[in-house]
Amino acid sequence: MSRIGRKPIVIPKGVEVHIENGYALVKGPKGELSVPYKPEIQIQVKEGKVELTCSGQEKRNRALYGLTRSLLANAVEGVSQGFERKLEIVGIGYRAQLEGHNLRLNLGFSHPIIFPAPDGIEFALEEGRRTRGEQEAAQKIIVKGIDKQKVGQTAAIIRSFRPPEPYKGKGIRYEGEIIHRKAGKAGA
Repeated sequence: MSRIGRKPIVIPKGVEVHIENGYALVKGPKGELSVPYKPEIQIQVKEGKVELTCSGQEKRNRALYGLTRSLLANAVEGVSQGFERKLEIVGIGYRAQLEGHNLRLNLGFSHPIIFPAPDGIEFALEEGRRTRGEQEAAQKIIVKGIDKQKVGQTAAIIRSFRPPEPYKGKGIRYEGEIIHRKAGKAGA
């Protein structure tokens, strides 16, 4: 059996979990999410904890057991605390601005990129500190939301507009991402 699936999920104060019609509805101070689950997985809410059990020993059921527990734990954490992902913009002239719910990115193209915030996602900007060897301080984009998958997907889309290149390290990268630098052309 899945070790992850066996762990009970502790429900924090202010969060409610209801089970109905193949969905686990999670409500909290930041919003509400629904997590679908298969009938092979049984979910019980008791004494401030959510416990999952799995019927059968088939490989598919065991995989769904751990997956369902992880999705439900992420939903509980999302509605109580929320998730955020930070991106750094590195490069001379590269910058981001907020225009209402839209993110305006100047990334060295002939035109700015206007990226509208998906439902349930908020953007924030933060000025970074200059690190050793960098000419310009990296600006940070913070992607916030209650759905972990949606936050990660939005951050990946923003990063894909200008992924970091290996020669000068310019582009959009995740905070803490290590870019393996390459040597440029050798002088003749």
